[in-house]
Amino acid sequence: GGAQGNFTTVTRRILEKLPREDSRMSYVYDSHVFHYLVANGLVYLCMADEDFGRRLPFAFLEDAARKWMDMYGERGQTALAYGMNEDFSRVLQRQMDFFSKNPAADPINQVRSEIEEVRAVMVENIEKVLERGEKIELLVDKTEHLNQQAFRFKKATTQLKRTYYCKNLKITLLIAFIVLVIILVIVLSVCGIRFDRCGA
Repeated sequence: GGAQGNFTTVTRRILEKLPREDSRMSYVYDSHVFHYLVANGLVYLCMADEDFGRRLPFAFLEDAARKWMDMYGERGQTALAYGMNEDFSRVLQRQMDFFSKNPAADPINQVRSEIEEVRAVMVENIEKVLERGEKIELLVDKTEHLNQQAFRFKKATTQLKRTYYCKNLKITLLIAFIVLVIILVIVLSVCGIRFDRCGA
């Protein structure tokens, strides 16, 4: 964008306006923001997207200031332009990668990501419990279904036994009746209707 193309020009204009005492400020240019930090007479400046916020860029600048002082101390304040560039540019690149990609760079975001992880685990655990509950419910349903089927089968078996028993009883009674009729016919034919032939 325009800010990237005019980085040197915009940076020069910002540096001209900066106070010499320790301070920090952000300037918006197009969709980019220039953040600066003045510490111990040195200016630390970076450019970031507007949606990157302010917390991380200033955390990066404070980290850069600490590392500069650790590496060069008072000597860093009298260094020639680009004199430390070869060594310190690698440090800056490493820290830029860290602050732009690693969630641990921003404690608040780290806490948020940890909360999200815990929430995800909780949701996953709850889903597993629910799945197990569904399986238990399905198992209970199947058990109840099997019990109902067993009860129906037992009832049907009892009814079938009763039906066969009734049929067998009817057949037995019918056979007994027929036998009695035959015996009665024989007796009547031998003894007569009034049993006068079978008298003494």
